[in-house]
Amino acid sequence: MSFNAGPVLLLGGTGKVARSIAALLAKSDIPTIQASRSGATTEPDATNISGVAFDWHDETTYAKALAATPRAVFLVAPPILDSFSPMSAFINIAQEKGVRRFVLLSSSALEADEEGVAMGKVHAYLKALGDKGQVEWAALRPTWFQENLAEHRAHVMSIWGEGKVYSATGEGRIPWVAVEDIAASAFQLMTQEAAPNAEFLILGPELLSYGDIAAIISDVLGRKVVHHQQTPRERKDMFAMAGMPDGYADMMAALDVQILHGSEERTNDVVLKLTGREPRRFRVMAEQRKEVWLSDA
Repeated sequence: MSFNAGPVLLLGGTGKVARSIAALLAKSDIPTIQASRSGATTEPDATNISGVAFDWHDETTYAKALAATPRAVFLVAPPILDSFSPMSAFINIAQEKGVRRFVLLSSSALEADEEGVAMGKVHAYLKALGDKGQVEWAALRPTWFQENLAEHRAHVMSIWGEGKVYSATGEGRIPWVAVEDIAASAFQLMTQEAAPNAEFLILGPELLSYGDIAAIISDVLGRKVVHHQQTPRERKDMFAMAGMPDGYADMMAALDVQILHGSEERTNDVVLKLTGREPRRFRVMAEQRKEVWLSDA
């Protein structure tokens, strides 16, 4: 696959994963466009990277993002339950413009499902197009991000102010994954010659419950942090208080319950196979980011 004729397009361009991909692309000579509402780039010193304004809810912004006929598009869904409508419309328009490869950021919790919700339905749509030979595709299905504990304000403030981490996951264990490993996997799938045409569960190297996470953070900070178990209703209400739409808050609380029952208890070697390196452990992130839990800023 040659990138000489067109750039890589990163939707959700200034988000966690896309900006990490942009940092990798900045070290290459591959032309890249970061698409976001602001139109900004997180790599202003990189001569091969530019920004463009993009809004999933405004189809008039699609044309400019696709003007250079990208050879690969990184798809990040808007935070709504019916993300399929705008995303399928964009994919169709991109195809008409000559785009061949799409790499979707989905979730380990969502299987490809034509009757499903959110990214699961988009995953199924891309697979169907791929089966017809109309596109090249990959669905990245990362588990829960390690960085959530250091970047989501609710987690940061509860760790700093209360010495608590909240969830409804009980003793359910998760193979927490680093954003840098998701980004490196996406980079590989967008730049390799061979069409991926598959899904990839992106998992970390160890299974840790929220209690285990609290213990690691305690050790790193030198003070006690504990896991506070919530009911599903309490979890949903906490998400809603943080500004999450009601239906989305219900879905997120339900995911916690699934974790409680073992839905995320698995590991694999996908990151190693895609990137050539072992995925990062949670403790490494905690050591690198511990200052955020020591300040109320």
